[in-house]
Amino acid sequence: MALDLPLQTGTAVPTTDERRPPWRDVRRTPDERVNDLLERLSAEEKLAQLYGVWVGAASTGQGVAPHQHDMSQAPIDWQKLIVNGLGQLTRPLGTAPVDPALGARALAWAQREIVTAGRHGIPAMAHEECLSGLMAWGATVYPTPLAWGATFDPALIQRMATQIGESMRSLGIHQGLAPVLDVTRDYRWGRSEETIGEDPYLVATIGTAYVRGLESSGVVATLKHFVGYSASRAGRNFGPVSAGPREVADVLLPPFEMAIRDGGARSVMHAYTEIDGVPTAADASLLTGVLREQWGFTGTVVADYFGVSFLQLLHRVAADEAAAGALALQAGVDVELPTVHCYGEPLLGAVRAGDVPVELVDRAVRRVLLQKLELGLLDPDWSAQPPALASLGHLLDDAADDVRGSVDLDPTEHRALARQVAQESIVLLSNDGVLPLRANARLAVIGPLADDMAGMLGCYSFPSHIGGQHPETPAGVRIPTLLEEIGTHLPQAQITHLAGCSIDGIDVTAMAAAVDAARAADVCIAVLGDRAGLFGRGTSGEGSDAADLQLPGVQGALLEALLDSGTPVVAVLLAGRPYALGAYADRLAAVVQAFFPGEEGGAAVAGVLTGTICPSGKLPVSMPRDPSGQPGTYLTPKLGLRSDVSNIDPTPLWAFGHGLSFTTFDWHDVHVQGRTTGDAECAEMGTDGQLEVSIAITNTGQRAGTEVVQLYLNDPVAQVTRPTVRLIGYARTTLAPGESARVSFTVSADLTSFTGRDGRRIVEPGDIELLLSRSSATHAAHVPVRLVGAERTVDFSRRLVAEVEVLS
Repeated sequence: MALDLPLQTGTAVPTTDERRPPWRDVRRTPDERVNDLLERLSAEEKLAQLYGVWVGAASTGQGVAPHQHDMSQAPIDWQKLIVNGLGQLTRPLGTAPVDPALGARALAWAQREIVTAGRHGIPAMAHEECLSGLMAWGATVYPTPLAWGATFDPALIQRMATQIGESMRSLGIHQGLAPVLDVTRDYRWGRSEETIGEDPYLVATIGTAYVRGLESSGVVATLKHFVGYSASRAGRNFGPVSAGPREVADVLLPPFEMAIRDGGARSVMHAYTEIDGVPTAADASLLTGVLREQWGFTGTVVADYFGVSFLQLLHRVAADEAAAGALALQAGVDVELPTVHCYGEPLLGAVRAGDVPVELVDRAVRRVLLQKLELGLLDPDWSAQPPALASLGHLLDDAADDVRGSVDLDPTEHRALARQVAQESIVLLSNDGVLPLRANARLAVIGPLADDMAGMLGCYSFPSHIGGQHPETPAGVRIPTLLEEIGTHLPQAQITHLAGCSIDGIDVTAMAAAVDAARAADVCIAVLGDRAGLFGRGTSGEGSDAADLQLPGVQGALLEALLDSGTPVVAVLLAGRPYALGAYADRLAAVVQAFFPGEEGGAAVAGVLTGTICPSGKLPVSMPRDPSGQPGTYLTPKLGLRSDVSNIDPTPLWAFGHGLSFTTFDWHDVHVQGRTTGDAECAEMGTDGQLEVSIAITNTGQRAGTEVVQLYLNDPVAQVTRPTVRLIGYARTTLAPGESARVSFTVSADLTSFTGRDGRRIVEPGDIELLLSRSSATHAAHVPVRLVGAERTVDFSRRLVAEVEVLS
């Protein structure tokens, strides 16, 4: 079990009116209740609310957090620890493979003991990771965030997050450590798979949809990693960040801003970063100035795991644990996670010595208690019993294992939604007509990931993150491989399978047999890509960064050999980052990209290969051409995109937003403000106004399909350098053959704003261009617009999204 705790139930908290203190009175205001409780807490009890405890964490180097082996503690004296209460329980179900019913029961027992041990009976908040679904054994594994971005479908991602949150709440979990709102800046970074993409608007809108879904289920969404984690030098995990204030303000911060303002996120996790020498965990200008004073955030700021200790150990801006705790608390970090190091005895000593004002402690405790109040944890009728065990409550009072198998975290409806997300995320990058495959084709399915479920799983899925440490334990959910699903989709096909090589090894002895199999086939399907894993145990994932963007191991050599066979080769990439295929692209018959598509990913990819699914995914990142080039994103200003000033051409092989279909679409009849306009005609919009632009889309093919209409902004002359184009709107449109729709965007002048020379966010008068586009490089229509009026300063109240309407 994840929580090794005595099996006892404790006693109930008094609930009669005569014995109920004001903080238990639900008729009082939240502030009244929290202020009353705060006055009753001792210094020790206050600090106990400001840290978590990770009871089940491993104390070896095989941990699931950075430097966990360095931070291991002596066995926890549970009863002594909880006598003053407890702020958080860290990953009670997501630390080891435990049956979810047993894990929920153990969590309920732990909560009862915490309530009984403390003077005031305050339960702990329990948190779990939930990036690719609830990270618990047996829970549905959804696609990774990079796949969410490829869907360009916020409504679908919101539904997915709602499902995830409902599972969490049913088990007694209150807080989810997701979504990741880092904007990809260097694809070599191992955690690129956890990002939604390289564009802040896409990351913001998809991430905010996830937040809405999680929060609607009653789970606190935790935005991470605030801020700049993905901009580390050379794409190296934990690397320092060299980002100026304008890049931070215009690229890295907007997703967090939207998720707080429009999504209602109630928690933020600070990043491990140090920006220009200042660690984020000690940066009051970010954690208090931007987050609270500018944006009005009222929730909690939690530490990334061991992040407070790292102020002493890695950043070296604190001499000891007490100083590290003081720096983080002053900056605005309310809760130390995953377990107590600095916010316990060291910080208590600093408070008693007068080195840390008690007002800072009270500030953080008040935020934590307000959040617990919102969750009902301070109510007199609170129960430790999770809803998932409501019908089995009698079993909480004994040690029987009768609840095993009684909680299903991977029901049919969850698998169905996981499949839909996967289907919408598959990107068809190129196709010379070889796809869809013929039903009776002779197929050579080659590659190290063809018959390996690793190609479906991101680093923050339970089988990858935890399962690798427990090889004796099954995955907990069924995860068909692509080979299985191709066989299911094409029962009449003759299929030969050989791996050809391993994912990251250097042995080439199996390649010859794989090439022979390809020669004997009508089509070769080369299934290549990544295995996610922590800290170098994978080719993608946290701490598994890449030196360059060539396929891992000898997979590139295998692909080259298969192309030399003379048989048409379809490359299927199951990966956590984009890889450079420039050396092979002209010779490949087709390329299909899937970003760790989850437990139903095999069926989704097979559906695209066989034509049962019409692909609709679009790239959330650019696909580079040269693996040893200089990774960048399409948002690079014009100076950085020139190919005539360097021997290195930064032009991508396939642009952000690119993706093909099995049908065709005609784009026509552009309207501005509801009327037809010519290409040269310039529309006017006030610097405080808005403009409507629309285009008609017709499905001119023979089958139903979905097009993603993308709206980009070009600001050709500005007081600071700007991206050549940047995304400011998009809409998915599904059309039957011959069907048409008009896609309309209402663009506020606020969406043209940027950080000017003096640090203010401004709307600048002048000429801009709106581009209705198939990708960031393929534009169907150009709409010139002149912004008229005075330069205008905008703030947190500005419009963040373009309004979209799709009319048949």
